[in-house]
Amino acid sequence: MSDDLDALADDLAEFDTPDKPAKRSPVEERLIAGFEDILRFYEREGRAPKHGEERDIFERLYAVRLERLAANSEARSLLEPMDTSGLLARASASLDDEDAVDLDGLAADLADIENAVGDLTQLKHVRPAAEKRAAEEIANRETCRDFDRFKPLFEKVQSDLDAGLRTTRPPETSAEIEAGRFYILSGQKAYVAEKGDLFKQDYGDWDARLRVVFDNGTESNLLMRSLHRAMSKDATSRTISDPVAGPLFSNATVDGDEASGIIYVLRSKSKLPIVAENRDLLHKIGVTGGSVERRVANAKLDPTFLMADVEIVTTYELYNINRVKLENLLHRVFEKARLEIEIKDRFGHPVTPREWFLVPIFAIDEAVEKIRDGSIKGLSYDPEQARLS
Repeated sequence: MSDDLDALADDLAEFDTPDKPAKRSPVEERLIAGFEDILRFYEREGRAPKHGEERDIFERLYAVRLERLAANSEARSLLEPMDTSGLLARASASLDDEDAVDLDGLAADLADIENAVGDLTQLKHVRPAAEKRAAEEIANRETCRDFDRFKPLFEKVQSDLDAGLRTTRPPETSAEIEAGRFYILSGQKAYVAEKGDLFKQDYGDWDARLRVVFDNGTESNLLMRSLHRAMSKDATSRTISDPVAGPLFSNATVDGDEASGIIYVLRSKSKLPIVAENRDLLHKIGVTGGSVERRVANAKLDPTFLMADVEIVTTYELYNINRVKLENLLHRVFEKARLEIEIKDRFGHPVTPREWFLVPIFAIDEAVEKIRDGSIKGLSYDPEQARLS
């Protein structure tokens, strides 16, 4: 009889309604939605939100919100699986024990902050002080007395654009603005003729004084961040690429791709035995469209970087290139030297990084040169001979 009942139970089990995933409480939904705003800010700006009157109202909102979330252990437990950049851990480390808040109080605090900011953002024609200063610096131009030096440069840039040797792309981050680069702002070409020494602003960001010459014969002595803010506010602003050359360069892009790419080569500071034994030979080879320093800022929290800090060995910059195809090509060339390793992330989940290769730096140099001159086709790295063949 018992066997019959067990068999019946097994048959009925096939018709059981599967358990539905646990539904989030309204408080949890509010916390998750608030933290997603912070993550979007970090993805867009490459840094955590900060306080300061020079910041716009939304960044200051996110800075307060991040501190509130970090101060509550339940909120951190809920949100840490989403926090691949370690924002909560860093914010929590800067708080005192008395900063802790209860979960319901936290949700109420966040609601009050959002309502207050919502009221503030209804004000019309009110701009942050930093934005107003940026507009004033851009507007305060004077005649460029040695414009005859720069006029041929503007003519050459226009010729290159007409011939397809240069392209335009969305504005760069402020950290990427360098002397010798061309931009389009308010319909005019702008050339960064000089860039002074970097210095740190009172609110913590790095800046530099620029001499910017415009194609209408005027110039402006403005801050790097003022130029960046002006370009961010101008929907038509663009960065003009350097002249392109060689294969792999294309006007066609894929989703998420841009017109330039930086190949970066890193060396790990991990204490794992296999890394320590091959430290001078083991390199991570990747491609990014932004700052390499920003890309590796949180390396020790990222399993892609072996959960350890890294050293930037070298970088190579290419223009008007499909970054996805470039990275795939590099990884194919060095496929035979790929490091097979599995490590655990901060939550104990196994991860297999795929961008680490046991290859000497001179071989990477050679591969990049062959990509540039078009002779890479059909070649791959031979670990036994330590060369491309």
